[in-house]
Amino acid sequence: MKNILVLCTGNSCRSQIAHGFLASMTAGKANVYSAGVETHGVNPKAIATMKEIGIDISQHTSNNITEYFGVDFDYVITVCDNAKERCPYFPTKAVKLHYNFPDPAKAIGTEAEINEQFRVVRGMIKDYCENFVQENIK
Repeated sequence: MKNILVLCTGNSCRSQIAHGFLASMTAGKANVYSAGVETHGVNPKAIATMKEIGIDISQHTSNNITEYFGVDFDYVITVCDNAKERCPYFPTKAVKLHYNFPDPAKAIGTEAEINEQFRVVRGMIKDYCENFVQENIK
């Protein structure tokens, strides 16, 4: 069983969305965790955006990276530049991967425009997760 950590700044949007996809796509083949270098709570729009496609992340919690120092990760995926730069050192043999997704929580505009930005980022993260699983989880 592989251990995967998805890391973002506040563990509220991008890492939560990726966590939801990876948990769904690797069911029974991996333990998926998500964390932030800070904790901001799970963004309600991230929950709603995933619910639209049948993935429930409403029970996820916003966790700090320090909570997982004892876990032996196989993969650590940073989903924003800030987390990659600020991630504290912790001993791991994990393969480190990085992709800087736009932050949908910073979207501005009407409610419909903001919701659309969440969907766009969700689609980007889904594509990334599908490729990751195909290449790394057998």
